[in-house]
Amino acid sequence: MGQNITSPDWVVKVTGLTKSFGNQRALRGIDLEVRPGEFIVIFGPNGAGKSTLLNVLAGIINPSSGSILIGGRSLQDNAEEVRRQIGVVSHQTFLYGNLTAYENLEFYSRMYDVPRCEERIEEVAAIVGMTSRLHDRVSTFSRGMQQRISIARALLHKPAIMLLDEPETGLDQQAIAMLWETLHADGAEKRSIILTSHNLERGFELGERLLVLDKGKIVYEVFKKDLDLDGLKTAYQQSTRVSQ
Repeated sequence: MGQNITSPDWVVKVTGLTKSFGNQRALRGIDLEVRPGEFIVIFGPNGAGKSTLLNVLAGIINPSSGSILIGGRSLQDNAEEVRRQIGVVSHQTFLYGNLTAYENLEFYSRMYDVPRCEERIEEVAAIVGMTSRLHDRVSTFSRGMQQRISIARALLHKPAIMLLDEPETGLDQQAIAMLWETLHADGAEKRSIILTSHNLERGFELGERLLVLDKGKIVYEVFKKDLDLDGLKTAYQQSTRVSQ
């Protein structure tokens, strides 16, 4: 077990993070600190490395170099323990279509050692408005319904950190509203959130600290209180153009 060096100032600390796929460098030296309860939005064009960054932070793929501390523990050295602090919602649901919603949630409950899992499954199903469909196969669900169960899956173990990789992709407005209502209904004030988005308007509305990622590097960072939406749009255009 790694030494717990939790700091009150951050819950995620990334230093010198790189990731290469063959000759392609997807991440090129990312440094990032996330404070408890902070909502960070990462913008960037297609291919900027946004999904790669969140997949590395989630422990889904391994970095090429650099360090990741989550809750004071190294992700590389304590992967199983650290993953229990993280919930992931993306355009991929990570659900098994041949299983019922309940069976999916039960599987992940066992993976995360969720106490009183039956009670917690009923609780998160109610939060996302899917109690009546718990025993139906996921393959019969609409895209919005699948994403609701995906949100429930991500919340099961009451994670301290949520990683949201363009979670609104393919969702209608009702499902999008449900996504944010759900996150706020289940202790969001205590949870750190990292969201990737193409949508500057939406990200500006939601986030507290705004970052621009391009070609695997953070090229711009600002607190929302320090600029308006037009300022963000200008900064985004300038920072992504300069990095080319």
